[in-house]
Amino acid sequence: MGFTREELEREFVAYQQRGEEAGRRGDWTAWADQFTEDARYVEHAYGRFEGREAIRRWISGTMATFPGNRMPLFPVDWCVVDEDRGWIVCEIFNRMEDPGDGSVHQASNITILHYAGDGQWSYEEDVYNPADFLTMLRGWRQRSEELGTLPDEAKDWFAAVG
Repeated sequence: MGFTREELEREFVAYQQRGEEAGRRGDWTAWADQFTEDARYVEHAYGRFEGREAIRRWISGTMATFPGNRMPLFPVDWCVVDEDRGWIVCEIFNRMEDPGDGSVHQASNITILHYAGDGQWSYEEDVYNPADFLTMLRGWRQRSEELGTLPDEAKDWFAAVG
């Protein structure tokens, strides 16, 4: 490997910035471009994705529909840098948009990233409990309903999911 801590930290900041920009704009192209052509992505609820283009198709589709399209922020709570392996291990919150009163509705996952050099990642794995996300989403729905801000697409999603 041989990556310096400074390079790993700098590229992790760039990873976060790409996520913020993608969440703000709804365009996940640059976010997907940070993965190597042969990258692997393990997402425990959605499955495994092999290659940058598979990652791009999955993230673009997922984040274009509810609840992904109402989840614009991904703050990092903590991070561990493993210079020997070139890994970043962190806790990332998936935060829903403000329902209208400033309340925060978020659920976290542990993300494992393998750095490949030249600003690219060769592996990502997101580990979380989907039940925690559903609980968070239900709380967001309740507050949004109380405020009269629940979007129709969310109503349809909850009608289908329960």
